[in-house]
Amino acid sequence: MGSMEQKPHAVCVPFPAQGHITPMLKVAKLLHARGFHVTFVLTDYNYSRLLRSRGAAAFDGCPGFDFTSIPDGLPPSDAEATQDIPALCRSTMTSCLPHVRALLARLNGPASAVPPVTCLLCDACMSFAYDAAKEIGLPCAGLWTASGCGFMAYNYYKNLVEQGIVPLKDQAQLTDGYLDTVVHGVPGVCDGFQLRDFPDFIRTTDPDDIMLNFLIRETARAASLPDAVIINSFDDLEQRELHAMRAILPPVCALGPLLLHVRRLVHKGSPLDVAVQSNLWKEQDGLLDWLDGRPPRSVVYVNYGSITVMTNEQMLEFAWGLANSGYPFLWNVRPDLVKGDAAVLPPEFSAAIEGRGLLTTWCPQEKVIVHEAVGVFLTHSGWNSTLESLCAGVPMLSWPFFAEQQTNCRYKRTEWGVGMEIGGEVRRAEVAAKIQEAMEGEKGKEMRRRAAEWKEKAARATLPGGAAEANLDKLIHVLHGKTGQALKRV
Repeated sequence: MGSMEQKPHAVCVPFPAQGHITPMLKVAKLLHARGFHVTFVLTDYNYSRLLRSRGAAAFDGCPGFDFTSIPDGLPPSDAEATQDIPALCRSTMTSCLPHVRALLARLNGPASAVPPVTCLLCDACMSFAYDAAKEIGLPCAGLWTASGCGFMAYNYYKNLVEQGIVPLKDQAQLTDGYLDTVVHGVPGVCDGFQLRDFPDFIRTTDPDDIMLNFLIRETARAASLPDAVIINSFDDLEQRELHAMRAILPPVCALGPLLLHVRRLVHKGSPLDVAVQSNLWKEQDGLLDWLDGRPPRSVVYVNYGSITVMTNEQMLEFAWGLANSGYPFLWNVRPDLVKGDAAVLPPEFSAAIEGRGLLTTWCPQEKVIVHEAVGVFLTHSGWNSTLESLCAGVPMLSWPFFAEQQTNCRYKRTEWGVGMEIGGEVRRAEVAAKIQEAMEGEKGKEMRRRAAEWKEKAARATLPGGAAEANLDKLIHVLHGKTGQALKRV
């Protein structure tokens, strides 16, 4: 038992949504590759979903990497969908702390067959877990799963409220030009930053709005409670933003792009690579074979992520825009993509795209986006998707829907030069025209050139001896560095 007790043991607590679980799992893999035992904590709901998507062997593929689950405080459900985000934020904040405390006590108890817990990592939106770690003297780190520009925008929410800019006075301010207001003095963000560029939780008239107040709370706690903050970014991409974060937060460890960092440290084909996965939807087979038959840079890849929902009218406009663009496309259409209804397209659409359009319910995006056939990515602008596209050198068309996707979209257009935006009022003519411009126009050529530059810079960040490796060393030092590291078994 002596040697096992010397092995560091990290408990990882992601926020229970796909876009948060994925980067936390990558951080957990990095730690495991560097000698840590890992306990990865899902909610009961997502534990069941992962079991259904990956089958009975979902949780038994890698020694020293364990999955467990805790309740999320919401009513039980068997739905194959992301739970309501505001409800999740409220529930995790108010009900999950006792369950994390109990888990830590069990892992450190006399009957435990794993090393004593030596540190805790949690999503920065699960900050109650910091409290559980502090109570027993564990070092803890918070993972900020979004962009650095997104963090600095969220961090300014409190100032917007204090200045009377937010909440909105009435719904008319959503459409009367008020959102075009330039907000001066926001630390760490680009020039000309407008209200519409802030994460969209400011677009409320309710001073008690759960998401507005939740993000004010969580960004404040990120500045005072963890021993380090992890971010999936790199300095070449967000130097100004990361500098601003470092001025107000505990040590900031930029480990990104996590996709490339994990690819370098985790051996391809190893149990940690193959068996430890996090897709909550079952992936469809045959997609890469379909792409194999297409010329280079000829396909539009479409995926709005795990949370975006749209009206049936919006889906039809996107569908006919894709059809009318004339380009082959691969479209990831989740069963819950349409609000309150099944995602169904008319027979005439199927006839119009026969032989050049493929619809799937969930795909292995990290493999699809690097395929040479993909020419442009039509995306919601979530941070994971944004980085995956940059790492692949693929330009983007953005239809931001939620949270800091608006912020990411702004940066892709004006700061990184890799994107164009499709307006919130989706119109098929605009969709078709933007696709054609991105695929063959002068703007598209410039976006592709800039995307190729970012691909090189992203790869450089994760080279041996590079910034990501140095930051991982710094994180591990922090996670080892506190006295009273773990509960002693009794």
